[in-house]
Order: sequence, then structure tokens, then C-alpha cells
Amino acid sequence: MDPVTIVAIALLMGLAAALYSSVGHGGASAYLGIMALFALAPEVMRPTALALNLVVAGYATWRYVRAGQFNPRLYLAFAVTAIPMAYLGGRIHVPPEIYRPMLGAVLWFAAARLLWRPKATAARPVRAPGLAVTLPAGAVLGLLAGLTGTGGGIFLSPLILLFAWETPRHTSGVAAAFILVNSIAGLAGQMTLLPGLPPALPVFVAAVAVGAVLGAWLGVRRLPQSGLLVTMGGVLALAGAKLIFT
Repeated sequence: MDPVTIVAIALLMGLAAALYSSVGHGGASAYLGIMALFALAPEVMRPTALALNLVVAGYATWRYVRAGQFNPRLYLAFAVTAIPMAYLGGRIHVPPEIYRPMLGAVLWFAAARLLWRPKATAARPVRAPGLAVTLPAGAVLGLLAGLTGTGGGIFLSPLILLFAWETPRHTSGVAAAFILVNSIAGLAGQMTLLPGLPPALPVFVAAVAVGAVLGAWLGVRRLPQSGLLVTMGGVLALAGAKLIFT
């Protein structure tokens, strides 16, 4: 890649990291879309997106945990089955034309629900889900995370919010930690298939790190609960469009 292309990709990734980290997400779906736009080799796109996820989700996790906006029990209820399935998903190749439109439609539905009366949704009382729900759900979400090259938070967050299992801010904290461990597992699953990461990866890492700092600051301290829902709805709509149209 020439320097101009590298700078353009880095700037777009930094903006995506700021938007996604504000709701506790790593931004992998956006990074995949950006790399596809600039015609990066498909075989390096998934591992690169997961590597960038580690930076953004890792920082967001630290910020949300430090601020006391994290529910460890809810996190573990999903993560214990998600982690091994994310590793498995990272080792499986599925033709994108099979799962992308379906997942995109699901994300659009979730986005529409979050954008409808966000203040009322944010004010609902929360109730903890049972393990009979979270353990199988975590396995499915982990598998999706590995297959799609994302951390799975793009699927976990709307699930938690739509069923009122946590508040929006604590949901972001749970999603950030969920994305972090699934990205590690998914990347580990791809190590044997990994052809190599782009030489410009350090530049991309620096860009998303700056974006993560800004986005996590907004999500932890500045955005109101209803604002988090609106932002997440926009993120889901963008991710759904990326899955369907690219």
C-alpha cells in the first residue's frame, strides 16, 4: 500500500474506533468494511480486524471496569461458552454469502428497536437472565464472533438491551470485555491459517488507539443512557449495511 492509502485507512479506522468504543464495541465490523473498500487481501482482513479489536476493546474494558460500569456475573454467564466457540469459529471458513445477509437483517431489526423510544428503553427495570438462556446464547454468539471476524459484541449488546438484562452503560462494559476475550480466542483459532498481517498494522493500531480513548471517554462519562442507545442503534445500522452490501 502507498502512504496515502495507509493514512486514509488509518483515519477512517480511528473514526470508527471512536464511534464503536463509545458503546463498548471494538469496531471489527467497521474495520472489515474499510479494508474491503480499499481492496485489502481477504485472507488478512479477519485477523487484522481482530487484532485491532484487542486494542479498542481492551482499553474500553479497562475504562468501564474502572468506572464500576461492569457486571462480572452477566459477563461470565455468556463468556464461559463463547470463548471456546469463538476459537472454533476462527478455524472455520463459511462462504460469506450464506451468513452475511441474514446477520445484517438481524442487526437492522435490533437497530430499529433501539432507536424506537430510547428513553423508555433505558428506563426499564433490569432483571438477570438464567444460565439456561445465557450459556447456549453465549456459545452461538462466540461462534458468530469467530466466523465473522468480530468480537461478538455487535450481537450481544442488543440482546442484553432488548431483554432488559442490564442498563445501557453496564451493557457497554460487559460487551467490551466479551469482545476482548472472543477476539483473543478467534485470533488464536486463525493462527494456523494466518498468511500474515499487513505491514501497516502499527499505523492502524495507533489510529484506533486514539479513537478508543475518545470514544470510551464519551461512553463512560458524557453520553446519557438514552444517548448510548441511539448511538448503538446507529452502530448496528451501519454494521448491518456493511454485512448486507459488501
